[in-house]
Formats: sequence, structure tokens, C-alpha cells
Amino acid sequence: MKQVHGFPHFDWDAVYRWIDALPEDKRAEAWGKCELAWLALLRDSLGAGYSLRESGDAMLLSSLQLNMAEATLEFMTKTESRILRLLDGVARRADWGMNILVVFDDHDAYYRYVSHFYPESGEFAMSGGMHINAGCGHFVTVKDDLHAIEPVIVHEMVHGLVSHLPIPAWLNEGLAVNTEKRLSPSGRPLFSPHEMHVKHLGFWGADEIQQFWSGKSFLRPDDGNMLSYDLARILVDQLSADWPRFATFVNDANLEDAGAGATAQHFDMDLGAAASALLEKESDAAWRPDPRKWIEPPERGAF
Repeated sequence: MKQVHGFPHFDWDAVYRWIDALPEDKRAEAWGKCELAWLALLRDSLGAGYSLRESGDAMLLSSLQLNMAEATLEFMTKTESRILRLLDGVARRADWGMNILVVFDDHDAYYRYVSHFYPESGEFAMSGGMHINAGCGHFVTVKDDLHAIEPVIVHEMVHGLVSHLPIPAWLNEGLAVNTEKRLSPSGRPLFSPHEMHVKHLGFWGADEIQQFWSGKSFLRPDDGNMLSYDLARILVDQLSADWPRFATFVNDANLEDAGAGATAQHFDMDLGAAASALLEKESDAAWRPDPRKWIEPPERGAF
């Protein structure tokens, strides 16, 4: 274990090696004890107001009042079942471990904690919650009323339930956004559909769409972040009209080519042409996913 910005972080690689050396029938229990030990240390580092509560497959570390904590745990348990039904053939419950949600009291603590999982330099978009798939997968968000927390739980739980798939960021985020809208719709959007469409038309070009395919546009600190999530939502909404075909596509999609090969195989469609048509652009080979133009390795999403 090491301390980073006042928070405990386990060497999960060492934990994995230890568990792999155990008899198979002992591994799930051992992993559960490691999760609990880490969460107890994290609770102690956050202060006396925080408590660790458990219900079914869900664990919550927060300072929420008892009634709100219990409601949040119940929501987490029900949400997992609903996502598994909605994303049939795509989402999968992990063999080990709990659904863990950490609710920080304020944004300062939240960003100090999540900064450990970002590169040391660069500009990154603001966030209100994320799924951290590093070592022990868990969800993090900031304390707010239960209604505000619910969409974050849905969105981030989708990421956890599809984390076994090597899918590109746009597909990962598109699944999460559409599921969030189905299971926990929020209030009135900031922009109307027409306003969003105008923003899309003014933003996307050949360079920007390559950032989208590689996942880097989701990390932009400008409108590119918002527009990336919305474009991912639209693409997934369009492709998933035939769910059995879409589910097969998702299982074959790979982030190394942004899912272009699987799109061609299962939809007989050029992914770049599909995006350019949605954005009212002329079909151009420059809009196809081209890993040779990606400066850094592609992102998996779950930002």
C-alpha cells in the first residue's frame, strides 16, 4: 500500500499474484477481504463522518444519512439487475467482488483522489463521477441529493458491467449514456436538439473525428467533450435498433480500430461514412478510423 494525496492505494498487481496462488475455491473470499481492508483504510483517511455500509452485492462508503445510504444501496442493487436485462448479451457480472460506490463530501477530495488515475500533465474535462477500472474496480462521485447521484450510478455501473470487453471509448460511452437516459433520465438538457446539431456541424472535421475514434476527444476541456458523448449516444442509438445484431457487434468490436472491422462485418457499413452522414459531411476516407493518425494509444472510455 502507498499513500497518494492522503488516500491509501493498494498494489493490486501484488494482490492479484497472491490470489492467483491460492486454491480456486478460496479466491473469491480472499478478494472480498482485500476489498474490505482497502475500503476500511479509505474510510479512516476520509474522516469520522464516513461509514461503510453493505447490502447484497453493493457497498457504499459515504457520509450520507442512514435512510439515504440505504436507498442508494437498494438503487445500486436494482440498477445492476436492470442493466443486465437491458444490455442482454453484452453486460456481464464479474465473478468476484462487490459493486463499490465511494461518495466524497466535496469536489476537492474527489479530484485529489481521482488525480491518481490521470497522467501527471495535461488538461482534462471536469466530471461528476467515474468508474475506476484500475485494480479494484469502483465508482466514485461527489455528495449530492439522491436524484443527482442516481444517473452517475447507472452510467458508471454500465462501464463496470462491460469492462470485460475491449471496446473503443465511443462505444463504451454510448452504451453508458443511452442506458442512463433509459433508466435514470435527468432534467431538461442544457441545449435543444437543434442547438446541439448546430454545434456538431460546427465542430467536427477530419482531425476531430480521429480524436473521437481514438477516444481522446472525450478528454477535451472544451465543447469537444460534450459533443463526443452526444455523438457516441447517437451512433449507439442508431446501431442498436436491431439488438441481437448489435450485441454480436459489441462483443466483436475492438478499440484498436475503433470498431471499424466489426462494423463492416456485422452491419456492412463503413464507420466513417456513418459518422459523416450523421454530421451532414461529404463521405471522405479521412473520416474512417485511422490508427496511424493517433498519436497515443486509444482510450477504452469509462472516464
